[in-house]
Amino acid sequence: MNIIKNTILACAFVLPVTVLAESPKAPDTAATDKTIKLFNGKDLKGWRPDVPAADHNKDIKPSFIVRDGKLVSMGRPLGHLTTNQVYSDYRLVVEYRFSGKKEDGSIKTGNCGVLVHSSTPRALYKMFPASIEVQMMSGSAGDFWCIEQDISVPDMEKRRPKGKNQKFGGSEGDARNIKNLTDGSEKTPGEWNTMIIDCVGDEIKVWVNGDFVNHGTGCTVSKGQIALQAEGTEVEFRKVELTPLPAK
Repeated sequence: MNIIKNTILACAFVLPVTVLAESPKAPDTAATDKTIKLFNGKDLKGWRPDVPAADHNKDIKPSFIVRDGKLVSMGRPLGHLTTNQVYSDYRLVVEYRFSGKKEDGSIKTGNCGVLVHSSTPRALYKMFPASIEVQMMSGSAGDFWCIEQDISVPDMEKRRPKGKNQKFGGSEGDARNIKNLTDGSEKTPGEWNTMIIDCVGDEIKVWVNGDFVNHGTGCTVSKGQIALQAEGTEVEFRKVELTPLPAK
């Protein structure tokens, strides 16, 4: 009898821990009456580009265009497309795919990112605005990059590689990259991916194609603009939508 009692008690303690360890399910991405379409499918109204190379060449080709109803980051010249408005406490849904092609017709993969809580332009390397970047780079979707801001995750020593004499931070020389939680969450290059980013207070949660891929807390900033990158590779966006969430 005592053995049965002890077994039941043990299960009672183990079960809650198991439940708490489960990854949050991807939230519903259906638009509501409060959802804001940051990209209207027609033009770049509500956004402004910041492309350093354009400072000295007004005839330079645009880094961001609208093509066939999609917002396209051409990859080069390097820069950012930033919302005019500042946002806090929201769910951001981004549907994207790598769309550039090589000479053999295969899809070029590479680098791009969504920056949340963006503020001071060109704060790092005279290029990147102060922000937390949610990485879209092929094979690394959902990584965090800290850009003159910071955020914490569990297992910092494991997931945030740092070299000798480096510190965790967002400035030049710091250990700025925080690895995601999964492998294989991205679709085959050329197919559409769905990224969901929840920013509430000092927390940021990220899902890619339904997989929970990152969760940071203690973010040093809780509001800002949203930016998309031109970072070397053509990427199409067919949805960029924001829905306000209750503040904590």
